[in-house]
Amino acid sequence: MFAGRARPAGFRPENLGQNALSLIGNLCFTLFVLAVLIFTIIAATYQPEDPLFHPSSKITNFLESTSNATFTSDSTITRTGEDFMLSNQTAFASDFVINVTDVATSSDPSDSASVSECDPDSSSDSIDCSNTDIFHLMMTTAIQQFKDIHFYRFGKPVPGSNSSTCDMAWRFRPKDGKAAAFYKDYRRFVIARSANCSYTVVSIGDYHTGGNARKKKRNPNGDFQKKPTEGQQQDSGKLLPFVGEVVNDTLPVVESEGSFSRGKYLIYSGGGDRCKGMDHFLWSFLCALGEAQYLNRTLIMDLSICLSSIYTTTSQDEEGKDFRFYFDFEHLKESASVLDQSQFWSDWVKWQKKDGLGLYLVEDFKVTPMKLAGVQDALIMRKFGSVEPDNYWYRVCEGETESVIQRPWHMIWKSRRLMDIVSGITSRMNWDFDSVHVVRGEKAKNTELWPNLATDTSPESLISSLQDKIDDGRNLYIATDEPDTSFFDPLKDKYSTHFLDDYKDLWEEKSDWYIETTRLNKGNPVEFDGYMRASVDTEVFLRGKKQIETFNDLTSDCKDGVNTCPSTT
Repeated sequence: MFAGRARPAGFRPENLGQNALSLIGNLCFTLFVLAVLIFTIIAATYQPEDPLFHPSSKITNFLESTSNATFTSDSTITRTGEDFMLSNQTAFASDFVINVTDVATSSDPSDSASVSECDPDSSSDSIDCSNTDIFHLMMTTAIQQFKDIHFYRFGKPVPGSNSSTCDMAWRFRPKDGKAAAFYKDYRRFVIARSANCSYTVVSIGDYHTGGNARKKKRNPNGDFQKKPTEGQQQDSGKLLPFVGEVVNDTLPVVESEGSFSRGKYLIYSGGGDRCKGMDHFLWSFLCALGEAQYLNRTLIMDLSICLSSIYTTTSQDEEGKDFRFYFDFEHLKESASVLDQSQFWSDWVKWQKKDGLGLYLVEDFKVTPMKLAGVQDALIMRKFGSVEPDNYWYRVCEGETESVIQRPWHMIWKSRRLMDIVSGITSRMNWDFDSVHVVRGEKAKNTELWPNLATDTSPESLISSLQDKIDDGRNLYIATDEPDTSFFDPLKDKYSTHFLDDYKDLWEEKSDWYIETTRLNKGNPVEFDGYMRASVDTEVFLRGKKQIETFNDLTSDCKDGVNTCPSTT
């Protein structure tokens, strides 16, 4: 009865193996799709924690370095744009370095200015600083005396303090310099004339003694420098820090009501970033600056910042610090469109209603800059609440925005006034010194986390550790948190030791830094605070020909305590 009934093709014995393989394949594909779906949902909804504590690769690249474990990963020191700038090898090429032979071959006998007119019987000993022979003598003497720097330009001499002195400025770099920057010095030369009308340089003053040659010249045609080819000139004109030049960090202003009304602006208001560490401040500020760049808007910024207690002598947060004390505002305003918020609000009150200027308020950091690209209102205001960490400015640049908004690190440089102090310290050591960083302080007292640090940084241990690293008699700059520098007196038998406080005159009363920051602070003296000290100390250390670090070279202890050393696998 059943012999004539046909079986379904799928249940035939010869098809069972094929059906099983198909079923397994479909099941695996289904599991794969579910896994992808779950992963996508997690990735889209996950909110990362504070990136300063769980850094992405971008933060790691910018705020940390594997080349200097002691300083650059220190939470108290902030790296800025010039630290990541590749040295412009064309601008610093040996073709542009001025040598003695270049000065000698530049003289033109047919040039009447280069022929000295001298009356041996003249009672006048006055030196004509504009004389070309005098100029060449001063250049040659400077090149011969300062052997550890490369000269790139000499400014034409000007009269000094009396008839026997001339002031001259020059642009230079240390021969072994790694930083992508030029430096400017100006010194006073004492010049004597002999009976046969020949001239000699009697002495050259210390760093920045030739104040009459400091100011920028409107017409630098009289300066001496090697003339590059057209291609080289284009390359060497790229933007680089010029330490030692007069700083112009006056606040930018809007020229007219029409210019103000046509402008587009972005401002960040409130939030929890205030009084945080400088790394935190920059990470958030550069997010705001990056969004302003993306939206093609002027960033309205508050130049009054709060200095975190980790940098203050009172161990309390200190308000009222000026952005310009710590960063190069002249470079920022030349690189980006920014306005001080006090000036902006003054103009806004005058012209907002009259010109019908709109304000677009954003109170959720999850509103991306991409969604604001089409906003036509004059002002976009991002308002941040009081709940941390959602009120941190840098939250705007997280998630999908991270791949769109590029933080413009190249626009933030260290204060050139602070860097001029660094240049002053290193110049007084003729840029010919080695450096060692000695961490002591609270870490040396905590033997549970740093059991060997106190012993390894004792004077006896330092002498033993340095004897194979630093030659006897060398200038040795010691960057340290040890408050009593006499602790290191035993090292003076082997080295010429130098400390930050040996150079207090560079920031104390009557110094250029003191005068200029006081003027910037409306006549009120500015404290050379803990952040400034750490920044200058670090930068001097980094300019040593040999650099000895505490946790790499002096002790086996880990920088952050027991069992925190990075794996060497």
